[in-house]
Amino acid sequence: MRLLLVEDDDRVAAAVSALLGKHGFDVRHARSGEEAMQAMLPDGGPAFDCVLLDLGLPDQDGFEVCSRIRRRTATPVIMVTARADVRSRIHGLNLGADDYIVKPYDTGELLARIHAVSRRPPLKPAGLTAPEPVSGGAQQPGAQTAETAAAQRTRLLLGPVAVELPARRVTVDGDPIVLTRKEFDLLALLAGRPGVVFRREQIISEVWRTAWEGTGRTLEVHVASLRSKLRTPAMIETVRGVGYRLVVPPAG
Repeated sequence: MRLLLVEDDDRVAAAVSALLGKHGFDVRHARSGEEAMQAMLPDGGPAFDCVLLDLGLPDQDGFEVCSRIRRRTATPVIMVTARADVRSRIHGLNLGADDYIVKPYDTGELLARIHAVSRRPPLKPAGLTAPEPVSGGAQQPGAQTAETAAAQRTRLLLGPVAVELPARRVTVDGDPIVLTRKEFDLLALLAGRPGVVFRREQIISEVWRTAWEGTGRTLEVHVASLRSKLRTPAMIETVRGVGYRLVVPPAG
């Protein structure tokens, strides 16, 4: 099992790596958030089965690293940190962490948690566009060019709405619409998993990077604005007492 350990303390990392190595893990160590993101890039080797993520990194907060990892891959993430308060745990789980363990921890518990998250079936991306035919020659069945694969990951088609993630561009029936930064982040979150209900506190953790506390009215205002700009108010559905989900309109 291949594991990415994100830990800025070399002594802690050496001890954890040695422990995991004795149990058959192939461990790669990253000392910062940026090193972790570089390590997540495809390198021709097997993908990581799990990420152990410390929150106290030198270049960026571990919560932000978790969010970036989750936007790129469904690899299980376990936050390993000294932050024991409940709010931090909730915030981390809302950002997409699969588990949260507080230092100091029992090594047996750590191993059990790693195996537990690795047994879970991976999430399948939803709402992505199908690969388009490639001109200039026949393509083998099941094959994709790098360009097609990249487009499949970064362009979402949702009925009349198209969301281009890297360019942060949205069109409705081909017409570009102007969104604020938070409006785009909110739409991208919901559009990434159409039909899935996102809890209000989860949306606020993802989009506003804060714990749930008095931000409800701000969320409602952004949802109302998005509904108006997308020209299909029913596309963002309120689930009473829970949160919101994006519903793709049927083809006309």
